[in-house]
Amino acid sequence: MIIIVCGLPGSGKSFFAAKLAAMLNCGYVNSDAVRQLVVNDKTYAEKEKLSVYDSMLQQMNLYIAQGKNVVLDGTFYKKNIREQFKAAAKNKGRVVFIEVKATEYLIRERVQKKRPDSDADFDVYKKIKKEWEPLEEEHLVLQSTNDNLWRMLNKAAAYIQLQDDKRTN
Repeated sequence: MIIIVCGLPGSGKSFFAAKLAAMLNCGYVNSDAVRQLVVNDKTYAEKEKLSVYDSMLQQMNLYIAQGKNVVLDGTFYKKNIREQFKAAAKNKGRVVFIEVKATEYLIRERVQKKRPDSDADFDVYKKIKKEWEPLEEEHLVLQSTNDNLWRMLNKAAAYIQLQDDKRTN
């Protein structure tokens, strides 16, 4: 199973996705960590973002080849990026989308603080928000606050219905 956790910078998606991967004993691929490895000068330009997603796709395929479930964590802000991952996953397992949202006030507060791996500030948030293409795929929407992680994880676990997937770890 491939679980794609998406949302705007500062929404809380990475904090949530890492905890979800640990809870489900899945592999975990974080776009910010990938960006640190594959990009020297972080500008969040289109070419840079596409190289990050290409690397994430390669890592996803490695997990799938090993018969492991994986949580992919990134903005996945464009339809064509999501389509690329869905096409690569075809006949290789179920793809589940989870969108994490937060209020703009909370996002502004979060991106002002130093975060592991992420260099996205409020200007990056505004740029990606402007380019955001809403998900047309069936997906779960979770509203992130500073104190609802366990509720989010429980809702996600129920949505995923992991017990129905025969490839669980």
